Amino acid sequence: MPVLRIATRKSRLALWQAEHVRDRLLQAHRDLQVEFVAISTQGDRTLDVPLATFGGKGLFLKELEQALLDGHADVAVHSMKDVTVNLPDGLDIAVVLKRGNPNDALVSNRYAELNAMPAGARLGTCSLRRKCLVRERFPLLEVIDLRGNVNTRLARLDEGKFDAIILAAAGLERLGFPKRIRAELDNEVFLPAVGQGVIGIECRTDDTHSIELLRPLHDVQTATELAAERATNAALQGGCNLPLAVFAELGHDRLDVRGMVGLPDGSRVLRESLSGTAADAAALGTELASRLIARGADRILRAVYAG
Repeated sequence: MPVLRIATRKSRLALWQAEHVRDRLLQAHRDLQVEFVAISTQGDRTLDVPLATFGGKGLFLKELEQALLDGHADVAVHSMKDVTVNLPDGLDIAVVLKRGNPNDALVSNRYAELNAMPAGARLGTCSLRRKCLVRERFPLLEVIDLRGNVNTRLARLDEGKFDAIILAAAGLERLGFPKRIRAELDNEVFLPAVGQGVIGIECRTDDTHSIELLRPLHDVQTATELAAERATNAALQGGCNLPLAVFAELGHDRLDVRGMVGLPDGSRVLRESLSGTAADAAALGTELASRLIARGADRILRAVYAG
């Protein structure tokens, strides 16, 4: 009986994603045996420092990728918004599943929408992208760092330490908390992070057996959208925790791509968009980055890195 070993973080959301991949694999290969290799990453262990000052979301990947390179696991399951632009030699994202909800969500026990929050109300998030977009539209809110897994963040909200928090809608839905969503944030304003809502599966590039097993799970539309988003991110030399967003939507072979780069305090926010065909996904993403750079996006990102 063939065995596939899946490397995963230990958080409830990461385990849900790994279990979802397992279930999809077993639907496609009834004689397959799946084992989990649960790993605690540096990002999971370091919860008292903002990600932006401690190396970004790549901290959630290193140990999982090392398990692949060392042969202790065959595949690793990731939230694609956590995946860095450059992957280690010999590894690749072989498959992406159909995208879940890409939007951000407001969670609050007091307020039904951001517009209802008064000056000085405490809003929790660790994302520089979300901080930038909130401060652009709602400069009188007090935006406070909030790290931890979904359950930890919800608990801190319920303890009264925040008036509201912003989380990815997909994570709340996958963990069975859709009723905690008070409002989905309009992605015309709150542009999602690169790869938000997408589950990706990484493996060794020479592991043709695992790649073949994974093939039935692959979603071409999501892969096309993701290719455009990651191309923009790569051309901007962006990390995973910057005030940067790219979101692509494919419909009837028309690919619409929108991007945003801003300062964390929301004082300057650049937005660009363009459209083309699915076949030009990566080129569209690169062109979007060029348009943002022409307006000063590279200088903004260098200022954020320097700060």
